[in-house]
Amino acid sequence: MIRGTKIFLREKKLEDAPLDYSWRIDEELSNLDAITPMRMSYSQYLRIYQDELSYPASWSKRFAIETYKNKTIGNCMYYDIDLIKLQAELGIMIGDKEYWNQGFGTDVVNTLTNHIFTTTKLNRIYLHTLSWNIRAQKSFSKCGFSPIKEDVKRNGYEFMLMELTKDTSIHKHFVQMVKDSKK
Repeated sequence: MIRGTKIFLREKKLEDAPLDYSWRIDEELSNLDAITPMRMSYSQYLRIYQDELSYPASWSKRFAIETYKNKTIGNCMYYDIDLIKLQAELGIMIGDKEYWNQGFGTDVVNTLTNHIFTTTKLNRIYLHTLSWNIRAQKSFSKCGFSPIKEDVKRNGYEFMLMELTKDTSIHKHFVQMVKDSKK
């Protein structure tokens, strides 16, 4: 279990499948993730989900996001882990819309990036966010991510590429500790 300020991250489990499925078929969430809503049946999805839990990929680490009241509100992951370039891509979805715009996403990103930089050899985390999703870009910027390339085209969508390096992250956490000590 990985603790944040408002949330904790835990390994995925079979009991997460119904919520994950409901989020994958949701039109609005799919639009924010630049994917088509899932059309397969729940039973088909459950078989794939069970296989992914039984045989996890070495290039991907997936987590459920829970509040301190033990409510699962989303998922996050880092994937395309490259142990040569020491980098990975980050993904996050707050599926429970009641938890949007309350700082949960920012806490998830800060918690996950801190975990990655303190427990792995990775020194760069990057992400792609839709060019029009200003809310997400502001949240990622609050977490220390910097835009490095606009108009990245993938599957007919335009994205902004953002990155956070270990050095930048350590500096960000140091500045926050100094601010907190002055309170």
